[in-house]
Parts: sequence; C-alpha cells; structure tokens
Amino acid sequence: MIGFNENEGIHIYYVYIITNPYRSTYYIGMTNNLSLRLQQHNENITNRKKTFAAKYNIKHLVYYEKFSWVQNAIAREKELKGWRREKKLELIRRFNENFEFLEERFLKN
Repeated sequence: MIGFNENEGIHIYYVYIITNPYRSTYYIGMTNNLSLRLQQHNENITNRKKTFAAKYNIKHLVYYEKFSWVQNAIAREKELKGWRREKKLELIRRFNENFEFLEERFLKN
C-alpha cells in the first residue's frame, strides 16, 4: 500500500494589499509565493519598470489573506478590487490596526 502524505496537493495562495511609504495609494494582488512577489515589486521599483506599483512606489505589505484554493483567492482578489477605498481601509485596519509594514514576515534576509 502506498502511504498517504496529507500535505501533498495542498497549496497556499495569498491575496495581498501593498502601499507606498505614505500609505496613500494601494495595490491588490494575488500570488502563490508572497515572498517572491514582494521581492518582484521591489525590483520593479529599483529597475524603474513601468508598472502601477513601481510608478507609485508601492512595496509595503499592509494586509494579506491565505487560501488553499486558487479559485477562492482569485474571487477574493476581484471582490476586494471592487470595493470602495473606505471599505478597503476598514479591512486593513481590522487586520493591521496601526498600518504597520508587514513585509519582513515574508522577505528573506
């Protein structure tokens, strides 16, 4: 009998919100590797790529959610993108009361 690995086939997807140093502009995204994605946002700024996040110096993580199913993560990303700014800010405040930058939880030294 072949053994069963309970972690096999389990994936993690993140819906995240990043902001600029002034916390005035926000970007919502979805990824299966938040550490890598945050690094990419930083590289885009450093290399002056013509992306929305790079244009507005958006690289600081202030919110994230985890999902096991990609379909749920995609649906949540679309839902959040459709929200008014005030509702997004309320969501961030409930998760991260002081609007701290959370990327250190995911970035490797």
